[in-house]
Amino acid sequence: MVEKLCDEAIQYGFYSVCVNPYWVPFCAKKLRGTGVKVCTVVGFPLGANESRVKAFEARSAIENGADEIDMVINIGALKSRNLKAVEEDLMAVKRACRQTTVIKAIIETCLLTDEEKVLVSKMVKDAGYDFVKTSTGFAGGGATAHDVALIRRTVGPKMGIKASGGIRTFEDAKLMILSGATRLGTSASVKIVSG
Repeated sequence: MVEKLCDEAIQYGFYSVCVNPYWVPFCAKKLRGTGVKVCTVVGFPLGANESRVKAFEARSAIENGADEIDMVINIGALKSRNLKAVEEDLMAVKRACRQTTVIKAIIETCLLTDEEKVLVSKMVKDAGYDFVKTSTGFAGGGATAHDVALIRRTVGPKMGIKASGGIRTFEDAKLMILSGATRLGTSASVKIVSG
């Protein structure tokens, strides 16, 4: 299945594959020289790991060939308004990454109020991350045009936004891009590009 994912990414010119940390070495080897990046997620699925564990996961993934790190924010800390813990979490992973590593913070929009989405998007931007990402797809909800537009208004025109989760058709993909997404995460990529 992972080998097929890599083959499709090469065939269709996808920007990256996003895999569990275990598969990073395999994908890095398989995709070497193809231009397709390797991405993995740390703190999956709810971001409830200790910051030092997330930082270790990030460093290990990078050593194994990951080009991009998607970190699930500490959702529980955000919901309980422990903003210091959220900020420390963001910074621990940022420090663990190389300057060339693209870093995304997954904020799991389906679990947050609009106020919380705005608050955490500002924190992610202030922490120097490259992207705000809408979701893991694990919590039952995914990207919505409303959330993408809200994040875009919050972070401004230059920061990346990855709309992820629930994007299954060309129309879904187009709506996310028109709402402000600069990248899409979907398991239906081949279906979307091949119509």
